[in-house]
Amino acid sequence: MSQLDLTPDQLLTTTRAVRKRLDLSRPVEPELVKECIEIATQAPSGSNSQQWHFVVVTDAEKRLGLAELYRKSFSQYRLNAAESIEKLRASKPELAQVQQRVASSADYLAEHLHEVPVHVIPCMRGRFDGATTQQQAGVWGSILPAVWSFMLAARARSLGTVWTTLHLPYEKEAAELLGIPYEKITQTSLIPVAYTLGTDFKAGARQPLEKIIHWNSW
Repeated sequence: MSQLDLTPDQLLTTTRAVRKRLDLSRPVEPELVKECIEIATQAPSGSNSQQWHFVVVTDAEKRLGLAELYRKSFSQYRLNAAESIEKLRASKPELAQVQQRVASSADYLAEHLHEVPVHVIPCMRGRFDGATTQQQAGVWGSILPAVWSFMLAARARSLGTVWTTLHLPYEKEAAELLGIPYEKITQTSLIPVAYTLGTDFKAGARQPLEKIIHWNSW
């Protein structure tokens, strides 16, 4: 399949967290997923250790099982989000509207996650419970660049993705479902993957640089 005609800057600024615009009716070719993972493995990792693994789930019953674990966590997440939005309404109504749209998008994904044709679970070899900040920084610094590269490669191929973590409170149950050796392998996220409904994504609204750049001191 041909790739979208995007400059590097366009690719970097229009790769969005896609939920409502995932095409739930169109299958994703395994070769496309493999291409994206192959690109992901060119990302840097700590000491070039390449301790990553990618569990690709296309089986409908296993996707349903993952979605059920996800939804078990989602109810509390949604309650917390609703409380935060209510607090914002008085002081920052515009931000509250943005967060309400995000919440609506999250609702949709939770309801339809089992219908998303591909779930990708990036993993790291080892367990990191109780790890120091430095150790955790090394772990996340070794998987996040690879996952972001995967998501960029997916966008270039008209696929949508979103980083999710709500199944992780039930990581052990997910490991049992997928045959992942829990004592040796840590799941880091669950990435839903599907073709997008349209490809015209735009850059998102962000804070002014003056609020987030600190030259030489805070």
